Amino acid sequence: MKKILDYILGSIYILYFGILLVIFHPIQFIAYEVFGQKAHQKTVEWLNFWIVIGWYLTGSSISFSQKVKLPTDKTIIFISNHQSMFDIPGIIWFLRKNTPLFISKVELSKGIPSISYNLRVGKAALINRNDPKQAIGEIIRFAKYISGNNYSGVIFPEGTRSRTGKLKPFAVGGVATLLKKCPEADVVPIAIVNTGKFNPKGIFPLTSFTKMSWTTLTPIHTKGKTAEEIVGESEKQISDFLNNL
Repeated sequence: MKKILDYILGSIYILYFGILLVIFHPIQFIAYEVFGQKAHQKTVEWLNFWIVIGWYLTGSSISFSQKVKLPTDKTIIFISNHQSMFDIPGIIWFLRKNTPLFISKVELSKGIPSISYNLRVGKAALINRNDPKQAIGEIIRFAKYISGNNYSGVIFPEGTRSRTGKLKPFAVGGVATLLKKCPEADVVPIAIVNTGKFNPKGIFPLTSFTKMSWTTLTPIHTKGKTAEEIVGESEKQISDFLNNL
């Protein structure tokens, strides 16, 4: 019975999700072309608000909490575990005051209404995983942009989503490149819970009545620390949080 309910409620949500992407694509285009970057960013935030609110259609619950109130007038590098494509809407909406922008694989910049357009014009870092030189150059460009605008960057050091919910080893390279160009930034780990359970296999099926949460953990001041130490501390904070649930 639960599996049947998953398919019914999941189908309703996927239809809702698809309609949102189609509706917000021209809204984003008009906002960007007529009113500029900041107006476009607002439309992205509201798109992700509706994506997040839609999860209630599946009977799921959503929560966000912070260990420490975060400043909104400086660059923050958010280091997060990665369980699902639905990690991202929660980060965008709940941390909207910090203007979080993402490092994404270049393949996602084409073919997906709203999402691909946002990645192309929203100043995300679009990296080619098969071209390390291009990837490093793009992350450097991205780091300079967020630093110059007091925006924030989000990176998933696991690289790809963990399908088991258990942390995969955190890579240091991308974080090290960001820190080199954003030396004034604080690093804040984010622990995401159960988005992978909600979205276990691609976009469908979804698991109804899932309790999902986003928690920003204790900020890490980067002065005097190596990238390896910072990434290791982030991984430990996230691991400890997940293990203590």
